[in-house]
Amino acid sequence: MTAPAHPGRMLFVNMPVADVERSKAFFAALGFSFNPLFADETSACMLVGEQASVMLLNREKFAMFSKLPVGDPTTHALALFCFSVSSRDEVDAVSAAALAAGGTEVDDAEDYGFMYSRSFFDLDGHGWQVMWMDPAAVEQGPEAFAASQQAVDMPA
Repeated sequence: MTAPAHPGRMLFVNMPVADVERSKAFFAALGFSFNPLFADETSACMLVGEQASVMLLNREKFAMFSKLPVGDPTTHALALFCFSVSSRDEVDAVSAAALAAGGTEVDDAEDYGFMYSRSFFDLDGHGWQVMWMDPAAVEQGPEAFAASQQAVDMPA
């Protein structure tokens, strides 16, 4: 049984960055856009999906929201961010754009057949993964999709 959907909910992930304009340029190179209604010199609202955004906050503004010390993403994992794209080719294109814009590749591509991904660090050291998942695997779940593929591949 799945949890009920909450269509009115929006997700805002707050992320500390050293330089908001530099981060905006980096993520714009990856194809992201920004909502100018939720931006000033200390922050930018990066649109990820219809109901999801990443708030790029300079470290001082981020510290105002956090009751804990702000960590250094170049030495400690604070979170791992993953977003989906519509094809395997787009995974490669976005990953290439991240590297061309100054990001650093984390490791080789991961290919599970039903899911394909690449990972990179952004300009501040935050870990990102761009991934594509077969729509049937999204609908059925990875295990059920894998089982259905094995059934198709089995000789009669």
